[in-house]
Amino acid sequence: MKRTGPTNYVLRKTIRVLKKISRENKVKIWKDIAERLEKPSRQRIVVNVSRINRYTKDGDVVVVPGKVLGAGSINHKVTVAAIGFSKTAYEKIVSAGGKCLHILDLAYQNPKGSNIKIIG
Repeated sequence: MKRTGPTNYVLRKTIRVLKKISRENKVKIWKDIAERLEKPSRQRIVVNVSRINRYTKDGDVVVVPGKVLGAGSINHKVTVAAIGFSKTAYEKIVSAGGKCLHILDLAYQNPKGSNIKIIG
């Protein structure tokens, strides 16, 4: 059977652009994230806010190659980039003083991928 990859247009575009940014800047982090996003949806990463709180400190930049869910709490500022956020996860991160971004926004802001943690 031929492998087709994701059918979601936004996700396909995200993967293409991440690979392009990786080639242009000779950085492997964006290619790694693109490959994680190419996996089937049942293998895609889902991370709770409590895990982000546990593995980060104030001011960190985190990439979740999947979706962020709202279980748990967060008590410090952190910038989180992901494909999607649940409503409660978005509210908890913003109320703690953090920011929620789409992965492409972070890739455009930081094409070299410096000081970024991948959680998942």
